[in-house]
Amino acid sequence: MSQVKGLTHFYIPDEQSIYLLSHADAKKLKDWVALCIEQLASLGYRNISLLGKGAFGFAFAGTAPSLNASSGSASILEKNTTLKQKAIVSQNQNKQELVFKFSRINLPQHVQERLEEEAFMLSQVSHPYVPPLIEYQQIGKQSILVMGRAPGDDLEKVSLARGPLPPRVIVKIAVQLGDVLQWFRKHTQKGSPKPIVHGDIKPSNLVWDESTESIGLIDWGSSVFAQIDESGQYISNNVMDLMSSELHQTNARLGDVYFIGEEQLNGALSSPRFDEQGMASTLYALASGQSCRYGHHVIRPSSLGLPKMLASILEYMLSDDPKKRQQGGDYFFNNLHVLKQMVFAEDTMAKYAPSIPTWITPTQDDIETVVYSSRKSYLRQQSALEDPSLRYIDDAQFDRYYKNFLQGMGDTEKAFVSAISRLGRYPVVGGMAIRWEPNGVYVDSSLNLHDASLKTAFELAVNNVINLARAIHKPGVFKCCMFNAKNTLHIERENEREAFIPTSQCIIPFELSRASVAQDESRTHSYFEDGDDPDELLKLPKSIIVIIKELNTIHHTGCIIFEALSTHLKIHSYYTLLNHNEQDRFAELLANLVALVPTIKGLGISGFMKLPYKDTRFFEHRAYLPEKYYPRNPNAEQQEKEKHARG
Repeated sequence: MSQVKGLTHFYIPDEQSIYLLSHADAKKLKDWVALCIEQLASLGYRNISLLGKGAFGFAFAGTAPSLNASSGSASILEKNTTLKQKAIVSQNQNKQELVFKFSRINLPQHVQERLEEEAFMLSQVSHPYVPPLIEYQQIGKQSILVMGRAPGDDLEKVSLARGPLPPRVIVKIAVQLGDVLQWFRKHTQKGSPKPIVHGDIKPSNLVWDESTESIGLIDWGSSVFAQIDESGQYISNNVMDLMSSELHQTNARLGDVYFIGEEQLNGALSSPRFDEQGMASTLYALASGQSCRYGHHVIRPSSLGLPKMLASILEYMLSDDPKKRQQGGDYFFNNLHVLKQMVFAEDTMAKYAPSIPTWITPTQDDIETVVYSSRKSYLRQQSALEDPSLRYIDDAQFDRYYKNFLQGMGDTEKAFVSAISRLGRYPVVGGMAIRWEPNGVYVDSSLNLHDASLKTAFELAVNNVINLARAIHKPGVFKCCMFNAKNTLHIERENEREAFIPTSQCIIPFELSRASVAQDESRTHSYFEDGDDPDELLKLPKSIIVIIKELNTIHHTGCIIFEALSTHLKIHSYYTLLNHNEQDRFAELLANLVALVPTIKGLGISGFMKLPYKDTRFFEHRAYLPEKYYPRNPNAEQQEKEKHARG
């Protein structure tokens, strides 16, 4: 239990959308980004842009000033660098593509110092698949880490765009990661073994260069020197070191809980086995089109069309049995040469049928999707593990960046929630209602995708949701709404004693369907059918509930979510009116909702969703997917197909 408590709120990989921040917080963020860009420009860097934001800092991309330039800024890259780093800088000048990592200055000093530790660990690595350290700088209280930039996109983005990656590519990534991890194991310092643990191997920390089909391993914020080797033996041979408490207390840092293995999650001494587990999770996620490791009991490695050898390795490495995990890792490294020599036919897209429909709705607008899912308590298996502090969800994106709420869920339930969250990485609005009954699973949905090029990848992501849902048996309901954060209305107040007063610009938007459906011939579905949601803590006034019930009498689909914080109210919504004859009445009711906002008391979230019951899909329960392997002789199989095609 103490370990669970220790993990709470520790790892925050994703920032919430700027469109969900209060005006003051959004301004602070914009000002801070502008200041970072200004500082980099003053040092002579050019073409600066924000790459991403994380728990501990910001990452920017830019180009280096020429070392031969006459300006004073040209010497910045040489200042305080070692000979080794200068050589790397010189090699890097052809590209001049750099990444700059800033620590957040509002963090405690010991946390800010982790950026210097990250720079030190990266300085130990010299490998073609690892972008090099350029330098570490401090300007006043601000720390800046400068690194080479790996060409391409991170593999999480590639996976989202393409869906499950082809077996050939998965094997190629496996071989390259194997080479990197072998180098880490053999690392020495002053002649003594000093294995390196990256500590956070996952798709978003691997950059994929499509032109060369090679990886770049990035983000060294969780890296440490291993305390024990892959056999479980202490690294140090020094008697005093072995007696030191440091070797009996882990130096490991927590990586992403969706990808790290049990040992790292539970605070074991740091070991090269940590990165084995990160690698296995990453390969599995990329091969299955998921964003976590937890679905492997249902969407098994043996069902992904991989070569049988690699599928078996991943089955072992992801096993619940520690002995099997080690056997799988050992077999992987002992047979890396076999994986290198595997032959593949040309990549082909696997045939599939979408489990539930997706509608393509072209738009010129840039959609920034947020998923709000209710009834997460349904998925928890052991309520005793729940942390009371997590009961109050103070933001609609809670489950996008506080991942420790997964505590108390089984692996399949964790994978299901992750699969739902993955849908929010696409430009999609709508919702899903999943109802588990003893005889199977009933699914109602309205999914509107705003980019036709992502249809295949999105439908495969939805199929993963359904496959995972079919493996959950406990009767109950789970619902999720997907809305565009850019349409969120913000109303602010000075303190909790005041009312939220909307301005005249506060208008809840809605769209019209392509064709009007005057009469709703199907049952309508809303939150009201299932009673109060146990995970929602904001009790809305009866006057607002009356209007929402009246909205339910108009044929439409969509959702509305009220999120009340101490000084900030957010109204998230997505509405499509299906009966165009009711346009004036619908708009009037939405205006009445806004007018009643000052009557809202208390804090928390309350949401309402409506889906038309046009085509409820039913799926029988299924524990796991059937086996499917890559053919042993793919070229012979392809020739046989062509022969049959010719007749």
